[in-house]
Amino acid sequence: MIVAIGVDVCDVARIRRALEGPTGARFRARVFTAAEQAYCEARGRARFASYAARFAAKEAAMKALGTGWSAGVSWQDAELARERRMVRWLVALSHERTGAVASVVVDDASGVRAAAGVAAAGRRGGGGGGSGRPRPRARR
Repeated sequence: MIVAIGVDVCDVARIRRALEGPTGARFRARVFTAAEQAYCEARGRARFASYAARFAAKEAAMKALGTGWSAGVSWQDAELARERRMVRWLVALSHERTGAVASVVVDDASGVRAAAGVAAAGRRGGGGGGSGRPRPRARR
């Protein structure tokens, strides 16, 4: 059963300014795990969009928790979810050059088996969702 949802949109330029600013290293270490930093940094020119998508996901998750980031939940911690029996987190991320969006749907333990069957059926379609049409190639 769905117990919470959250969504957030993030401006890539805002995250870039935060990461490149005088307190950028502190911001990066406080908000993103080492694994997230490694992933985003490996993205090259798209790293700021990747950081923005992950930032949006964290904001969306905090909205789903109903706490915001100031109510005892840190950027890298979701222990409160266990206490509230928020077991299954479905996260969708999307970003482009200027913006990023994240959506979070939280399920409790009662829906885990049924949702797993739906997720497995979705993977059989051979893609990451969408219309099933091939994506157009970017111009270089």
